[in-house]
Amino acid sequence: MSKTSDRKCKKSNLRFIDVATLWYGVKIMQGKFILLISLLLIASTASGAETETRSSAPPPQQEKTASLPHQGCTGCHSDVKPDSNHTLACIDCHRGNNSSSQQKTAHKGMIAAPAAPANMDAACGRCHKERVNTCRLSPHFTLKNAVNTVRRHFGLPTLASLTQIPEAMYPPSKKDLINDMLRRQCLRCHVYTAGDNYPYVRRGKGCAACHMQFIEGKLQSHNFSRPSEHQCLSCHYGNHVGSDFEGKYEHDFNWEYRTPYTTNSPYMRPYGVEQHNLEPDIHKLKGLTCIDCHTGSTLSGEKLRIQCTSCHLAGQASALPDNVEQEDGDFILISAGNSQKHRIPQLINPAHEKYRGQVACQVCHAQWSFNDRATHLMLSYLEDVDQWERLTVQSNSAVEMFLEHNLYADEDELSPAMIDSLSGRHKPGIWYMGFTQRRWENILIDKDSDGVIKVFRPLLDLRISAVSEDEEVLFDNLTGTGNGLLPYTPHTTGPAGLFYEQRFVHLLHKAQNKTSPGQ
Repeated sequence: MSKTSDRKCKKSNLRFIDVATLWYGVKIMQGKFILLISLLLIASTASGAETETRSSAPPPQQEKTASLPHQGCTGCHSDVKPDSNHTLACIDCHRGNNSSSQQKTAHKGMIAAPAAPANMDAACGRCHKERVNTCRLSPHFTLKNAVNTVRRHFGLPTLASLTQIPEAMYPPSKKDLINDMLRRQCLRCHVYTAGDNYPYVRRGKGCAACHMQFIEGKLQSHNFSRPSEHQCLSCHYGNHVGSDFEGKYEHDFNWEYRTPYTTNSPYMRPYGVEQHNLEPDIHKLKGLTCIDCHTGSTLSGEKLRIQCTSCHLAGQASALPDNVEQEDGDFILISAGNSQKHRIPQLINPAHEKYRGQVACQVCHAQWSFNDRATHLMLSYLEDVDQWERLTVQSNSAVEMFLEHNLYADEDELSPAMIDSLSGRHKPGIWYMGFTQRRWENILIDKDSDGVIKVFRPLLDLRISAVSEDEEVLFDNLTGTGNGLLPYTPHTTGPAGLFYEQRFVHLLHKAQNKTSPGQ
C-alpha cells in the first residue's frame, strides 16, 4: 500500500470511530439530550422575541468615547522633544499650520529641513545670525580650499565656493571633465547634501550636518549639540584626515584584498569600504575628541588654527587656547566632550629646541600616513560593466548601486548616470575610481616651499580618463602639474622613537623649491 493510501485509510478509520462513538453517546444520554435541546429552544425563542422588541424601537444615541487627535504638530509628533535651548513652537522653524489635525492642512507650507543652506537664514539665522553668516563663509561650508587645490593643479582659475563650479557639457572638454569630477565624484560630503548612502555617513544638511545626531540617515532627536566624532567622521572618512585619528585605513577596492573574503549574507560597511584597524592618534587614546583642538571659532576662520605648540609650549608660542588653563603650575586641557581634565606635557627634549622652525612636529611623531598612489578616475558612458565585477566596492554608493544592479539583478539594466550633488539632476556617465597601490607604511617626507621639512601625501597624484558610449577614448590618464604631493598633518601622533632623526636628517641642507612639491 502506498503512503498516500495509508494516510487516507487511517483518516477514514478515524472518521468511522468518531461517528460510532458519537452515536453511542447520544443513545446513552438520549433523555438528558432531549431535555437540553428543549431548554435551548425555549431560551432561543424568548431571546428572539426580546431582540425583536428592542429592534422595533429606535436605538438610543451613543456617546462618542474615541478621542480625536490633539490639534497641531504634537498631536501626531508627540515624541519630538526640543532641547532646553530651543523650546520653540514647531512652526517657528518648520512653518506649516499648527492649528490643524489634518496632515494636508498642517503640512501646507512646511519646511522639512530648516537647517539646510537654503533655509538656515530664516530658521537658524533668526537667533544665530552672526554665527550663520560666519559659517556660510567658512572653508567647511565653501570647501574652497579643496576645490581650488584641484582646479589649480589642472590649470583652472580659483573660485570662492563649490557652488560656483560650472556644470559640465557633453562631450566634455578638459575643463568640463575636471568640473564634472568635482561635482559628481569628489564633493559628495558637503553640507548641501545629506551625504553618501552609507549607515554612518548619511546625515543632515547645513547646520544640522554638524549639530544634530543622525544614525543610518534617521534623525535621532531634536537636540542641537556640539559635534561629536560621529558627526565629524560623516565627512572625514575614507582615507581623509579624521579617519586616521581613529586609526582607520581603507582596504583596497578589489574583492581579493578586502575582508571578509567571502560571505553568504549581506553585512554592514559603515563607511562604504572595510577598514584596517591601525594605531589611533595618542590624543584619541587619551580621550580627546576632534573639537578639543578644532573648535568652532577656528573652523569658521574667526581664530587662527591651534598648533601643537599652542598646548605643548603653553603660553610661550601663542595665547592659550580657550579650553586650556593653568592649575598648580600645570597646563590643563578641559575636554569639550565630557569636561574631563587632561594634563598637557610640555616640550623638554632638547631636539624640540634644536629643530624648531626647521622640522614639522609630525615628521617625528606621525606613526603612519596616507599613501594612496596613483588615484585613477574614469568617466564612462558605456553600458557594459562586466570588467568592473571585481571592483563593485567604490566608496561611492551611487556607483555601487549601479554596478550591483547591472551585474546581478534580473530587472532591466540601468543607464549609466549619476546625480550632480550640487544641482540634484541625473546626468549621463559614471565616475569609476581605483588605485595603483594603497599603502601606509612609508611616510613621505620632504622640504616644503617655506623651507620646513614636512610630511607629504600624493593627494593630487591623479589620472583622469573618459570614454564615450561608442568606446571612443576622450581622455587618457590626464594629469596636472607637478608630482601631486601636498604637505599635510597626519593625525596619527605618537612617540617619536629612537631613530627619529633618520627620517629627515638628509633633508636639513637640501635647497627648497620655489614652490611646494605638490604645485
